[in-house]
Amino acid sequence: MRSSRRTTQKPDFPARTAPRAGSLDGLDATIATCRACPRLVAWREEAARVKRRAFRDWDYWARPVPGFGPADAPLGIVGLAPAAHGGNRTGRIFTGDPSGDALYAALYDLGLASRPTATHRGDRLELYGVRITVPVHCAPPGNRPTTGERDTCRPWLARELQLLRPALRAIVVLGAFAWQALLPVLTDAGWQLPRPRPVFGHGAEVLLAHSGGGRPLHLVGGYHPSQRNMSTRTLTPAMLRDVLRRGARAGGLPVRLYHGGPGA
Repeated sequence: MRSSRRTTQKPDFPARTAPRAGSLDGLDATIATCRACPRLVAWREEAARVKRRAFRDWDYWARPVPGFGPADAPLGIVGLAPAAHGGNRTGRIFTGDPSGDALYAALYDLGLASRPTATHRGDRLELYGVRITVPVHCAPPGNRPTTGERDTCRPWLARELQLLRPALRAIVVLGAFAWQALLPVLTDAGWQLPRPRPVFGHGAEVLLAHSGGGRPLHLVGGYHPSQRNMSTRTLTPAMLRDVLRRGARAGGLPVRLYHGGPGA
């Protein structure tokens, strides 16, 4: 576990430091030092101390988990937050938990990832034209961040989108929490929301014009690939591939045809 006994930072740490990041690498490195939310700091470090039996030999990351993917990605994917024994353990978003198993398999099926599995930060997985991020970078208890934690973390997402903006053309938004967290960030960045405000739903699509004359942004909504959603078939692998395919095509990325079994 790589935690420390430092005191938590002031809640304005993200707001003060995020705008200073001149690159995604710099932003990612700064995110990993954040201790602005006492409840999340305590939870992520407690999960790393107690561990699950299957991971008792792991040295948990136990810090905020930055985004993953190239800086010139035309497609963004926005999820919820790291899992306590997933990204909080491995140090990479959507890595080491059932949600990540589903997401990376779907990206690989479409030719957007170099391999179908994600196990740890050093596994040499690459994403092709895709950047994955979250509105909350620390694992929350019960996978439920508070609105205050979401708002404290918002400057990280805002700066990440600013740095991605030159190439960014589409975002796939996984889950209602991510949709609600993302829309005000996009508004602040100059993208114009239609009225009435777009409502989240699986397969929902909206094209946002930019007030400054910049490139429009295509949003695609999709259910989060949580273990519950996948096990209940609320979300199937085919449904997940469909929204990712739509996002990739809106972003101008080539996708390959999937030739899996029936209903897969």
